Amino acid sequence: QGQLVESGGGLVQPGGSVTLSCAASGFRFDHYAIGWFRQAPGEEREGVSCISHVDGRTYYADSVKGRFTISRDNAKDTATLQMNSLQAEDTADYYCAAALEPVHVQSMCTYDRFEFNFQGRGTQVTVSS
Repeated sequence: QGQLVESGGGLVQPGGSVTLSCAASGFRFDHYAIGWFRQAPGEEREGVSCISHVDGRTYYADSVKGRFTISRDNAKDTATLQMNSLQAEDTADYYCAAALEPVHVQSMCTYDRFEFNFQGRGTQVTVSS
């Protein structure tokens, strides 16, 4: 059975950096697009960034462009979200999700009813001094 497990969250000061990792198991990682999503208490889910394996295309939410970088290592079945210049507004529970290709990554990240094949439980990121 497929599984995604996030790691790397924690408390970070404003302006700091955090690297989140998403480890996959139990399914063909390189057949899936991967996305990072976040949700703060009382807020809607936000698609932070998504990446396709088929064409390497990426999508970033406007709120994180230039600060966050998504990547994937198919040999290690992992995806990473490098988060720089963190702000208090980035505080949220972050989770990764997988969707079987072909996937339009912008749709994966922005369509609030997009159905994932696998989803992790999340890791908390708190940006605070």
